[in-house]
Amino acid sequence: MFKGTITALMTPFCADGVDISALERLIDRQLEAGVNALVVLGTTGEPATMTAAEKQSVIRCAVARCKGEIPVIVGAGSNSTVGAIDNCAMARRLGADGALIVTPYYNKCTQRGLIEHYGAIAATTDLPIICYNVPSRTGVNMLPSTCAELAKLPNVVGFKEASGNVEQIEECIRLVGDKVYSGDDALTVPLMAMGASGVISVVSNILPRCTVRMTDAALRGDIAEARARQLKLLPLIKALFCEVNPIPVKKAAEHMGLCSGAVRLPLTPLSRENAEKLREILDEYEDA
Repeated sequence: MFKGTITALMTPFCADGVDISALERLIDRQLEAGVNALVVLGTTGEPATMTAAEKQSVIRCAVARCKGEIPVIVGAGSNSTVGAIDNCAMARRLGADGALIVTPYYNKCTQRGLIEHYGAIAATTDLPIICYNVPSRTGVNMLPSTCAELAKLPNVVGFKEASGNVEQIEECIRLVGDKVYSGDDALTVPLMAMGASGVISVVSNILPRCTVRMTDAALRGDIAEARARQLKLLPLIKALFCEVNPIPVKKAAEHMGLCSGAVRLPLTPLSRENAEKLREILDEYEDA
């Protein structure tokens, strides 16, 4: 259902809360670049520090702005199964096209717990679900065998893999096929060459056209072009993860005049040294 470049959209903040005007501009820029879908309220969107009303305003804005042109996928995860179910219901009510659901964090459930968690959510919503594995943040690693079990659920349509373990991700692709998406910009083309369907991307916030052209090349089997574009993006990708995401990408957006680089505590602004390095690298790129 979702292929190619899926942008994990940042949430611009201002003194009054979410900067809706800036959010509309960010979404319009993504649409003009031809991205294949948007994720709002994912990790890059900072939902952990947002109020319920702010989250709803972001979903409403994205749905209204996209007008059905591309799918809007809402980050709906929770360390509470009931909480995730409620989040999916809210996203569905507001017009979302899918849900990105991170593995439960802090609780550190077993693989059986993951199967029951996602199974309970899938049973209560008709939204397409992308399961999200990012053990560096959650403390839980969803194993390929668990993905294979979850892939049997009719509305589990994908797995965002951000474990960084290439062998594990390859095994996941072997078991569930093209339902896998890269959750790491630096591994997009290697994983698509192995059969992944695309990337849920941070760098596409900054260079959406470049990212789209890279994934388009990979999807049509032009690995040489895709590889060249991946390697060209690599210095910027590294710079965008010099500190915890989304600190650097929001600073890059500020440098480009897209929106404020403001983040909310406990996140802090990008250090001066890293900001200078990021600016130097960013100035070498054009979104073409």
